[in-house]
Amino acid sequence: MPTKLSPFLKTCMILGYAFLYVPIITLIVFSFNSSRLVTVWQGFSTKWYVSLLQDDVLLKSAWVSLQVATLAATFAVILGTLAAVALVRLGRFRGRQFFGILTTAPLVMPEVITGLALLLLFVGLEQMIGWPKGRGILTITIAHTTLCMAYVTILVRGRLAELDLSLEEAARDLGARPLKVFTAITLPLISPALVSGWLLAFVLSLDDLVLASFVAGPGSSTLPMVIFSSIRFGISPQINALATIIITAVAIGVMGAGWLLHRKKY
Repeated sequence: MPTKLSPFLKTCMILGYAFLYVPIITLIVFSFNSSRLVTVWQGFSTKWYVSLLQDDVLLKSAWVSLQVATLAATFAVILGTLAAVALVRLGRFRGRQFFGILTTAPLVMPEVITGLALLLLFVGLEQMIGWPKGRGILTITIAHTTLCMAYVTILVRGRLAELDLSLEEAARDLGARPLKVFTAITLPLISPALVSGWLLAFVLSLDDLVLASFVAGPGSSTLPMVIFSSIRFGISPQINALATIIITAVAIGVMGAGWLLHRKKY
């Protein structure tokens, strides 16, 4: 029998949801505002969505952000998984504690410090070996991978620590090689952590402003950078329209994932 909530808990729940979602609903509503002033309602219109399709700066920055987020999330999952396997399955090797500290350092390091350090690294490498050539999508991807890898490592490490080793031992007893055991047994078992890590890394990269501001170059501005620079002159209605499209896509993805989980459960 479901537990009945007290009036106090209901009030707290309503206020909490209102605090989280009223600003988002307001943004969506004003994306259909005919006025250029985003705080003054003058009537319903979809002209800002049409105008968004003609805004090359916003569209290009959104495309750069999607490219960087996809690449950074993928590399972060690969490197984070390898780091987690080394920390959990290789036992106590020399430098293990130091390696564990290095993998989680980006979590506690201020992004300003990380961004400055990476910028100096890229400049030094370019002067010594000529790579990377300038700052752009490559340097932003490396910076975001460095940050996101720490989150993936923690997620996968926790999942690996909970696995039943008897399944892998049974596969090895039946003659399976270590690589076959890892791909056929371990990877499917830790796949929820891999998917969660990829999605978390994708969102973190898509949302990052500080790191990208340090390591981006001409023509490689991400969407947060463009939005941040534009709000100094007032919020453009096109930004509301773009945010609404992103919110809609995320909502569809979340509902689709929830539906698949519900279907799998029953």
